[in-house]
Amino acid sequence: MTALSAVVRVRGVTKSFGGAAALKGVDLDLYPGEVHALMGMNGAGKSTLVQILSGAHQPDGGTIQVNGATYCGLTVRRARRLGIASVPQRRELAMGLTVAENVMLGDLPTRRGTVHWKAVDSEARKALSGLGIDIDVERTARSLTVAEQTMVEVAREVRRGGRILILDEPTACLSAEAAHQIRDLVRTLRDEGVAVVYISHYIDEVMAVADRLTVLRDGEVVRSTPAGDLDPAGLVRSMVGRDVVSRRVERPAPKDDIGLAVRGLSDGRTIRDFTVEVRKGEIVAVLGPAGDAQSHLFDLLSGRRRPDLGTVHVDGAPVPLGRVRASLASGLRCVSGDRRALGLVPELSLDENLMLADDRFARRRVHRRGALTRRAAPLRRSYGVVSLVGNPPVSALSGGNQQKVLLAKWLQTEPVACFLEDPTNGVDIAAMADIHTLVDDLASRGTAVLLASSSAEEVMRLADRVVVVSAGRAVAEHDITAITHDELVATALGGQPQ
Repeated sequence: MTALSAVVRVRGVTKSFGGAAALKGVDLDLYPGEVHALMGMNGAGKSTLVQILSGAHQPDGGTIQVNGATYCGLTVRRARRLGIASVPQRRELAMGLTVAENVMLGDLPTRRGTVHWKAVDSEARKALSGLGIDIDVERTARSLTVAEQTMVEVAREVRRGGRILILDEPTACLSAEAAHQIRDLVRTLRDEGVAVVYISHYIDEVMAVADRLTVLRDGEVVRSTPAGDLDPAGLVRSMVGRDVVSRRVERPAPKDDIGLAVRGLSDGRTIRDFTVEVRKGEIVAVLGPAGDAQSHLFDLLSGRRRPDLGTVHVDGAPVPLGRVRASLASGLRCVSGDRRALGLVPELSLDENLMLADDRFARRRVHRRGALTRRAAPLRRSYGVVSLVGNPPVSALSGGNQQKVLLAKWLQTEPVACFLEDPTNGVDIAAMADIHTLVDDLASRGTAVLLASSSAEEVMRLADRVVVVSAGRAVAEHDITAITHDELVATALGGQPQ
């Protein structure tokens, strides 16, 4: 690595917003053919730094050197010309267009003044195959899995000349199998000489894929080192400034009564004869290959979509299917893994979002500010929601605090049963430990919890049982004490534990 020249050198970069320092003299070197993980808690400055690199923000001070040329700041257009490209956590494909059209977007080949569609498909296939990606270019983007969407975006940026690629949480909300595919793609990019900036909250994933690590804390670089020089515990200490441990805890034994019973659930597409029972006070995890039942349960259990067949019972009583109000009235709470689209209302305040599930507030058009604040204050404390300023829009909070608001909104209603979809998606290690404690407390109070998580570590930490799904069916179940971490990963990849 030392024989190569850095393709990017960031020196002394500073940035403040409204008097609050987001970056304080940050230095960063990026080399071709390396995966450089940018680590830190929510609010540490990662997003600000990558936005400065991609030209979305201008630094207050410092310099950025790219391929030997020095700049005081970059525009988005200049960053692209210099080969700096970003693939954000929220995918940016034109969903109604084909894969080929998305890969070639902005550069469609023409012949005699019209689009040369055979060339569009041919060039797109070449861009995908060059990165080892096997996706039919005639499929629409809408039909792709999240992992496939990420691959198409990466192929597009590399084809456009991206040689410094910023990947922001590329495996968030993915199954183990899909995350494995993305990590393989990242290694291919590295082998092709691309400098990859990799942002992820998954410590094990970062340790597996990164060549070097830079850790930000409170806007400053506290550690920059080869990945092999840090173990996971040391990385967490660098990020947080202290030890953060999320260990499995002893909870009261589950009750004999069944809090949630799902029997023979089928939607004619991805879920077929899915059956699971969860006792009160028990946490049952659902695991399986990418795109299997666990990623489609939210719509069916919450009532957003009606299944073709099957029944759902909460505390022994049948739940009318395909009706959100009926699902809520039964005592079932479904917490989406997509807090931006289905969980929170970004333009409403923190306290208003906390109160959305409280009938006394949700049915009123106008709220007295004092009453809202008084009712929300204990929820902020009990769920550990932190805001630096009063009562901001919920969109202004860190990912971890947004997730706590989402959980508090639903869990304050004391549900009989709860479906949690990726409850720690996109949160830092400290927020993750806090959320694990909240889920433990939920089960300890006697709630039946069905958990769909993309993290094997999280399942080992929280679940009492694991239900294995294949082709939309529950095909096996295992007590968590009778299965190892490696066996659990094999299960998530679609294999059977030995």
